[in-house]
Parts: sequence; structure tokens; C-alpha cells
Amino acid sequence: MPMMRIDAQGFMTGCEYVPSPNCDDRPAGAIELLVIHNISLPPGEFGGDGVQQLFTNTLDVNAHPYYMVIAELKVSAHFFVRRDGEIIQFVSCLKRAWHAGESCWQGRPGCNNFSLGIELEGSDNIPFADAQYAALKNLTMALRATYPIRGIAGHGDIAPQRKTDPGHCFDWAVYLAGLCGA
Repeated sequence: MPMMRIDAQGFMTGCEYVPSPNCDDRPAGAIELLVIHNISLPPGEFGGDGVQQLFTNTLDVNAHPYYMVIAELKVSAHFFVRRDGEIIQFVSCLKRAWHAGESCWQGRPGCNNFSLGIELEGSDNIPFADAQYAALKNLTMALRATYPIRGIAGHGDIAPQRKTDPGHCFDWAVYLAGLCGA
């Protein structure tokens, strides 16, 4: 896998960019946290366009019954890592993506203000693919080379009353192996 890098506008080179309207200006301050999530749409199904449609507010509510439940959500993430390791970027790293919701990390509320959200195509109960771990490691190294990242947390770590992702099937040891300062 070629070396990834983040350009001055907050975009990863060599990555597909699909702009999400679900973002806004980030308040002043450093980007210090990576938040790891999982998502699949429809739930437990992989490979479709549901996540991309959700993040771009183009979800076809007639395509699956679950879509009616989430139709009004306005959410996004900076990056989405598919099962095969393909990475899609939805929001510049310099913008605030709407991925964490009500959250707190090390006593600091509002994690969207100082974090980057990375969604993995998956669910709490299905193991993640080796290609995802490889892509996530490379993405993490590129982000750490660009921003003063101090921590990495799961969505469930920063919003434990609401969230459980990336879930018990996410292998933190595999992900963090070889990442300096992990």
C-alpha cells in the first residue's frame, strides 16, 4: 500500500472524496483524538452505498425498512474504511465532522471539536477484515504525521451510555501493533 499523506487542505492523497454537507467549521484548537467507529447499512450488510448515502443526505428510505428509522439523521465522518481496505473521505480534516455526538474524552466534552472520525464498515459482532486493519494503520500514521494526535478511542469509550462501537470484535491489539506511541 503506498504511503498516505494528508495535504494542507486536510485531504488524504489518493483517496476518493465524496463531500458530505454534515460538517461545519472546527473551533480553534488542535486535532488531538482519533475516534474509531463501525457502521453498516443496512445493519450487518456490507458493500452497498447506504453509508455513503447517509453521509450525503441522499438515503433512499424505500430501499430498506431500517432507513426510515435513520432518515432524519445528519451525520458524517472524516473517513470510511470499507471491508476491502478502500478509504473514502467525506469531510476535510480541517472541518468538524458530525460523528461523535454527545461525548467526552479525558474530561473534555464535545469530541467533534478536536477529533477525527473514522468509520469502519462493520458491526460490533462481526470480525473486521485484515485489509481494514492495514488501511486503518496507514491512515492513522498519515494523520499522526500531520496532526498532534494524543489519543485514540472507540466511540463507546467517549459516549459509553449511548454507543458500543467499534465493538468487541474490533481487535485493538492488531490495530495498535506497530503504531509508535499507541
